[in-house]
Amino acid sequence: MITQNIATLVNYGIAAELFEEGDRIYITNRLLELFGLEEYDEPSVDAITDPATFDLESLLKEMVDYAVEQGLLPDDSIVYRDLFDTKIMGILVPRPSEVITIFNKLYEEKGACAATDWYYQFSQNTDYIRRYRIARDRKWKAQTEYGEMDITINLSKPEKDPKAIAAAKNAKQSGYPKCQLCMENEGYAGRVNHPARQNHRIIPVTIQGNQWGFQYSPYVYYNEHCIVFNSQHIPMKIEHDTFVKLFQFVEQFPHYFVGSNADLPIVGGSILSHDHFQGGNYEFAMAKAPVERTFCVKGFEDVQTGIVKWPMSVIRLSHKEYDRIIELADQILTKWRGYTDEEAFIFANTDGEPHNTITPIARKRGDQYELDLVLRNNITTQQHPLGVYHPHAELHHIKKENIGLIEVMGLAVLPSRLKEELDLLAKALLEKEDLRKNEVLAKHADWVDEFLPQYETVTKDNIMDIIKKEVGIVFGKVLEHAGVYKRDAAGIEAFKRFTDSL
Repeated sequence: MITQNIATLVNYGIAAELFEEGDRIYITNRLLELFGLEEYDEPSVDAITDPATFDLESLLKEMVDYAVEQGLLPDDSIVYRDLFDTKIMGILVPRPSEVITIFNKLYEEKGACAATDWYYQFSQNTDYIRRYRIARDRKWKAQTEYGEMDITINLSKPEKDPKAIAAAKNAKQSGYPKCQLCMENEGYAGRVNHPARQNHRIIPVTIQGNQWGFQYSPYVYYNEHCIVFNSQHIPMKIEHDTFVKLFQFVEQFPHYFVGSNADLPIVGGSILSHDHFQGGNYEFAMAKAPVERTFCVKGFEDVQTGIVKWPMSVIRLSHKEYDRIIELADQILTKWRGYTDEEAFIFANTDGEPHNTITPIARKRGDQYELDLVLRNNITTQQHPLGVYHPHAELHHIKKENIGLIEVMGLAVLPSRLKEELDLLAKALLEKEDLRKNEVLAKHADWVDEFLPQYETVTKDNIMDIIKKEVGIVFGKVLEHAGVYKRDAAGIEAFKRFTDSL
């Protein structure tokens, strides 16, 4: 069976254009070495016509099963299996310089879109983006008063088993790579507390004269979900240069948006120790949301400036020349960093700890550049120890985690526990079960009491649609809680006080 597996995988690599027919013997020998095989009589296996639909998951499972039987893995767990199957795929993947050459040639001859199309497909064909795991994520659209939100229950990140957690705890601590965003991850073998990346390739991009890396997220939450990261392991910081970097990337890849998480805990929602952005080829609900109130800043009358109809507090700037947007954005950031409005419970700092920052998102729309500035504040109180502008306790049954860039734009990344909980909830509602007596579902009881009376008929045919719709409504409230200015009369007036101060 293992010889058939090897021959099939080699056929897959050729079909996926990871290497050419002339490399067949070389790649086969590398795989034989990995599995400790000294004999090989190449079997007859079917050719592969479509790598995208080929069942790579099952093939790799059979190969790793064999490795487990032969004692090539320390333990039969998801962590060690992932380390080993990545090693398998790493044998098939071209060297970084070859990948960069192909990308740059496509970029120069056919444009940015052709280059990223190829690179995205390549990243899936190498199994760096595991198509089969991404397909398990639960995704749906939910209509809200702010437009159609994207809801995702994340199931693509494998859960670590207790043995692997213990092994990671006892493992020798390593400072290489410094984090999962460092350039040194390219080709890295991984360890129990750091994923393998032998099948990972990075595209270098120049931003502000410095080298940055461009790659896709292995857990793509939306189409062409990419990460753009500094080649140096330096902390994130939102400043004037951040806006420059965002627009220089958009200038090179005008079909992509790109944004940054904020640079403070709670509102950051990301790895704050390594300067990076996230982007992609996708239009989120926030990007579609209209400007509902315009205002003008003295000296910037030529820049279209307004407040977006969105549950969070968003200022949108638009102009044909992004230099003008950057100038105004810098002024807004500087003002917001030091802005206090006690009546609106906005404090620039307390006891020397800064609270105000911004989540910026840049894009190009037609011949206009756009920049959305989402005002953030991470202050905490005894009543709200996780953050005043953070989902409050009554919403934690759905979303307790930090609200980062992706959620800000209108895509809920919900915890994996909800897959089982929502299925159980649907069953319990149909059977008219007392949720408060159910240890798993009790947390959802108040929420159900609030929404269920609005539906005259609840059947097995519509119950899950109802629950999905209501989850979307909760996510809208999550973003409202994260917004520094509420959408009531007092909040609108307080927002106006800030824009007037500019």
